[in-house]
Amino acid sequence: MADIFDKIIAGEIPSYKVYEDDDLLAFLDISQVTPGHTLLIPKKHVDDIFAYDETAQKVLLKLPVLARAIRDSDPTITGMNISSNNGPSAGQTVIHSHWHLIPRRDQDGLNDALAPTIDNSDNYDESQYEALANKIKQALEQ
Repeated sequence: MADIFDKIIAGEIPSYKVYEDDDLLAFLDISQVTPGHTLLIPKKHVDDIFAYDETAQKVLLKLPVLARAIRDSDPTITGMNISSNNGPSAGQTVIHSHWHLIPRRDQDGLNDALAPTIDNSDNYDESQYEALANKIKQALEQ
């Protein structure tokens, strides 16, 4: 059974892509805990960290590249939370491995423990998502 990320990979559900290659896809998280909140996923279905094979190397090598691009897309970004919940008992709600890159800003007022569960999607429209995605894409090209 296909999960939401499989459907995004297949193009059945739209997303705001910031990076794509043969193995990986990065797109804006619809919740936008903070502006620029991005997910990195393997295109090959991998349930969680326990199921990884050589795909792990591809993901882990792309994380710092993507983190730098997100940071470079906005001069107010001074830090980054990178997290991955693995298994339902650890809070994984989509059983397809994914990595959250959550930009942080000085005095952003977020409780670090709660940051991945915040949903600000009601505050965004399509043009705002597109603008964020484009800024990160441009930073990746530099």
